[in-house]
Amino acid sequence: MISVVMWVLIAYLIGSIPWGLVIGKVFYHKDIREYGSGNLGGTNAGRVFGTPVGMLVIVLDALKAFIVMTLIHFISPGIEQYCGLAVCIGHCFPVFAQFKGGKAVACAYGYLLGLAVYVTHEYFLTFFLPIIVFFIVLAISRMVSLSSMCGVSSAAVIIFLFIDKQIGLLVGALALFVIYRHRANIERIKNGTESKIGSGKNNK
Repeated sequence: MISVVMWVLIAYLIGSIPWGLVIGKVFYHKDIREYGSGNLGGTNAGRVFGTPVGMLVIVLDALKAFIVMTLIHFISPGIEQYCGLAVCIGHCFPVFAQFKGGKAVACAYGYLLGLAVYVTHEYFLTFFLPIIVFFIVLAISRMVSLSSMCGVSSAAVIIFLFIDKQIGLLVGALALFVIYRHRANIERIKNGTESKIGSGKNNK
């Protein structure tokens, strides 16, 4: 039990690494929290520092969850899904950035990849199908926020119905968490003011 708590805590600390903040300060001498939407995630990093940097932050944030789950798989197998979830929580509430982090979208997809590789062994249903849902919604709505919520939520439903109910509930909790982190975006979607790809808006 002690070792499980220890690994979950370590996973949270790794999840707390704010790559958008680190890259901004080290290479651009800017605090990303003071620009654009103020968010630490890849979308805002792309707005502030350019698309390549935004993509890099997205990849690094996703890798936080996947790499932790990979290490745990070889060190303490059987708790990968809990440690990956801890990474996502750390990303949203990073101890290294005053507990003000991102919205866990990239981390969530890194988590889904870790589940596919080490837990469910269902690559298409666990990882690729939610990615497909993301891009379908993005093509229709042009809203990254809505696409992100739909993609992660679809993973929860798919896993619960077709793979494993317990893991589906864990992913469902993550999906609800992602939706909660997007509550301001949801209000703007309702009001018709949410930013869309190509609109040039920088909503928070």
